[in-house]
Amino acid sequence: MDTAIDTVKTEHPRWREFKFTLSRIFRNPSAIIGFGLLFFFVAVAVAAPYIAPPRYEHAPYQMPHKGFSPTPKPPSAQNLFGTTSGQYDIFYGVVWGTRTAFKIGLFVVGIAGFIGISLGVISGYYGGWFDEILMRIVDIVWSVPLLVLAMTIVVAFGRGLENIMIALALVEWRWYVRVIRSEVLKLRDQDFVQAARLMGLSDLKIILKHIIPNAIYPVLIMASMDMGSMVISASFMSFVGLGAPKGYADWGQMVALARNYIVGPPDDPMRFWYTVVIPGTCIILFVLAWNLIGDALRDAFDPKLRRR
Repeated sequence: MDTAIDTVKTEHPRWREFKFTLSRIFRNPSAIIGFGLLFFFVAVAVAAPYIAPPRYEHAPYQMPHKGFSPTPKPPSAQNLFGTTSGQYDIFYGVVWGTRTAFKIGLFVVGIAGFIGISLGVISGYYGGWFDEILMRIVDIVWSVPLLVLAMTIVVAFGRGLENIMIALALVEWRWYVRVIRSEVLKLRDQDFVQAARLMGLSDLKIILKHIIPNAIYPVLIMASMDMGSMVISASFMSFVGLGAPKGYADWGQMVALARNYIVGPPDDPMRFWYTVVIPGTCIILFVLAWNLIGDALRDAFDPKLRRR
């Protein structure tokens, strides 16, 4: 008994809070569902070369196809999920499209988060003319809807998945600037920050050791939500023809290839359901996974809900 008490007493407070946070997250049923779905997509992305071996060695994201018939073919032994317009294999596209989805989400959120957090921390901590100019720039960017601005950038620099990701990152950073700046404004005059200044710590050490660790939680929640929403935005832009070249393993483009077959012939309107339902379901489940994880992180990190 004494040993157990001593262990509790000597346990580092940060480690104790970390374990409490994990228990808080995984007590949430939605978090279990979200992480379960995410684990499934991660497993598919990692095992893609084994689940669907590439037909073209130097172009693994190019969906294989047999023939050029515009009419989709139903699922069969050769094509487990059938084929879409142009006879592209839906199963192959869905599997490798998982990697495309992660690539989009991680790139956009990573670049937008880095830019937004860096500028937002400097703006909130130092204030002054830099803060004023940056906020006016953010206001200008906010005056244009995300998709409209992103599509304008893509049209200006040329279609392609890489340009879509760059365009979304150049637009999405505005969210992170405002969120992190508001948190820094709350923290910069707190007693523990003032004490760190009196101890002679440099501004860089105060920002890295005291400001960012306490201000980052809302950004993490927002980043989790953005992982899914950026995939939807990229899929929409691929659907309207601004995305990757035809045949690239991208869920949005797969739906675009089926646009003429969303409704089948009058006597059998659901005849080509698989061309839309399968890639569409992948998009829905991928976004759902990240949204459920974001909700769980919010409940775990929100100080008003954390100890309930």
